[in-house]
Amino acid sequence: MTIVFSNIGTLFFIIAIGYLAVHLKLFSHDGLKILGKYVLTLALPALIFQSIVKQGPTEILNFGYLGGYLIGSLSTLIIGYLSLRIIWKSSQITSTFVATGMACANSGFIGYPLLFIILPSVASTSLSLNMIVENLIIIPLILIMAEKATAPNLNAISLLKLILNRLATNPIILSMVMAILITFFKVQLPLFINNGINVISQSSVAVSLFVIGGTIAKISITSVNKNVIIVVIGKLFLLPAAVWAGLYIMEMVGYPIDNPDLHKAAIIMAATPAMSIYTVLALKYGQEDLAATSMLLMTIMSFFSLSALLYLI
Repeated sequence: MTIVFSNIGTLFFIIAIGYLAVHLKLFSHDGLKILGKYVLTLALPALIFQSIVKQGPTEILNFGYLGGYLIGSLSTLIIGYLSLRIIWKSSQITSTFVATGMACANSGFIGYPLLFIILPSVASTSLSLNMIVENLIIIPLILIMAEKATAPNLNAISLLKLILNRLATNPIILSMVMAILITFFKVQLPLFINNGINVISQSSVAVSLFVIGGTIAKISITSVNKNVIIVVIGKLFLLPAAVWAGLYIMEMVGYPIDNPDLHKAAIIMAATPAMSIYTVLALKYGQEDLAATSMLLMTIMSFFSLSALLYLI
């Protein structure tokens, strides 16, 4: 148990540094946004690019992991949405963002740094696989749900253009495509480019955790209501359980994950707080109070829930 707390403690120590840096005004909110943009547009894409180029697209396309994580994410999204709509009679947009908070993990800013500490051999592979599921399926689906909730008369062509534009300009998607093309055509990159990408990718761990801490410092708990509690419980407990069940289903149909560490990594990824852009997406649709309060509460609680999960697995 001491080892578990040491690993989790390392993670939250860097988060605490980010919190104090912003709280003590050593870093401004604008400076934090620049660091966050650096991680999302450069460091994480470089990390995913490097992972695919090193292992090849066939190793990255692990159908057991992809299928299991997709089953878990979709089932959590559906359960969250329908529970709010049917049981509590919530609006479409509120139901959408409660479900979003439950179903989307913080793979890049918390999941990868944690795996880098405890399961370094599979950390980059797990991140790449999660990004495929989240960026190609889950986030576009959430955008469709949010747009239909706020603009029910929006036609299919406009909606399709919105989703395609987001995918076409997403640095993570572009890095995946570029890495697959380079691997397929067996292009040898110059050593200075490989080394440069490697250095940039390694910076993602510390910077992403620092940004999470700084972001928390700018959030205040406005009100902890039933929706917030549902998001936190759904994210920290339901999603990892659903992903575990999804992996088991894929194993039953003939797509097991051969590497036990990668199996553990999928569940650990699912148990992290909500994705870092949760509050940004929610702001556009007037759900920022729900998202910000949920993000703060689940980040604090994740210290204990992740510690318990690591102890168990």
